[in-house]
Amino acid sequence: MALIRSALHMAWMVLTVIPWALALVISSLWMKRTPLWWFAVNWFRVVIWGARVITGIQVRVTGLENLPVGETSPAVLLSKHQSTLETLLLPTLMPHPLAFVFKRELLKIPFFGWSMARLDMIHIDRESRAAAMKNVISQGTRLLSQGTWVILFPEGTRMARGEKGTYQTAGTRLAVESGAPVVPIAVTSGKCWPRMSYIKYPGVVDVSIGKPIPSVGREPKELMREVEAWIEAEMRRLDPEAYAAAPATSTPAKA
Repeated sequence: MALIRSALHMAWMVLTVIPWALALVISSLWMKRTPLWWFAVNWFRVVIWGARVITGIQVRVTGLENLPVGETSPAVLLSKHQSTLETLLLPTLMPHPLAFVFKRELLKIPFFGWSMARLDMIHIDRESRAAAMKNVISQGTRLLSQGTWVILFPEGTRMARGEKGTYQTAGTRLAVESGAPVVPIAVTSGKCWPRMSYIKYPGVVDVSIGKPIPSVGREPKELMREVEAWIEAEMRRLDPEAYAAAPATSTPAKA
């Protein structure tokens, strides 16, 4: 049954993304970035609705009150990354437009990538770390000054449930350079939408949003260690079964 529901949800995503992406690309010829972003978010909501109705994935969110308040209040969101779900879900929860930091190859994905190319995001070339870092800071600072929040997955890729990657400091470097606070986010999407898996399972995905951490006067590595400690501790609290056999170790954040 899970296989059939997953196939139906995939079909739902494909059938809805084509007209939505085409409409977005055409609208981008005259529409400004902010209304164009919310137009795109409506498709994310359609996908999340389909995940709930078709596959039985429920979402439980805590900590929305921790988000910075104000139209011009900046924030750098640093989130755990276990599946595609949070990429689609988090924009629907935020009061500000978001700019994702992602690898440039994603722009080649038909329809989805084409529409992303029309939004003001931060796409980087992972082969050149120095150029990528410079682009994150320069573009990120510009977007933050315009009221757009920047979101990064500090582990750099999707992690299997119960696993922890190496936390990179691009997000905290951006926060320190811009003066924006960091908002840590824990998400247990791997319980229902596993990494590298076609099949989705019914259940509850928890999203926990932590309190903003000031970045002014901080060192990027030290700040990332604090973010990492909060996220990983929260992940163990939200999904203790996944970490039952895993030691509570911490890998230092890398530049």
